[in-house]
Amino acid sequence: MPKYETMLITSATLDEEAAVAVVEKFKTLISANGEIDGVEEWGKRRLAYPINKENDGVYTLIHFTSGPDFPSELDRVYKITDGVLRSLIIAKLPGQEYVPPSAEDVAARERAAAETAAAVDAAKPAAAEPAVEQAAPEAVAEEPAAEEAVATEEAAEPAAEPAAEETAEAAAPAEEKKEAE
Repeated sequence: MPKYETMLITSATLDEEAAVAVVEKFKTLISANGEIDGVEEWGKRRLAYPINKENDGVYTLIHFTSGPDFPSELDRVYKITDGVLRSLIIAKLPGQEYVPPSAEDVAARERAAAETAAAVDAAKPAAAEPAVEQAAPEAVAEEPAAEEAVATEEAAEPAAEPAAEETAEAAAPAEEKKEAE
């Protein structure tokens, strides 16, 4: 039977019980249609770009063996399940075996995730404060611009009216010529 791996990114806004339930649902589905070779919980990570207005996701990598028809069914279920942001199923080449990560790899991955989360949390308050301070000068700068825009509109309106009158006067002789013919 062919070997596959699937990466599942679930919403970080789900509470812990719901997130575990979503992953367990897929583990059960895979077990019913094949055999799970290994599961790697990568945890909460920052997404490269927002997906459905979310910036974080919980990553899970599942290695499994199943029949060749099952991955399409698994993909269909991923697409209709709430809480799944993205998923990917890859068929492994013959001879590629699942090698569980070493304890060092797991520890390094957890440290990197913790450092990233700490950096993001530290950057949020710092980024929010300058934005508030900068908002006040921009608001003051917009007021004169609004007055200038009103003055420009008032100056443009009288110029528009004579143009309309000239067009009406030019149209009147053309109508008289048609009537004369």
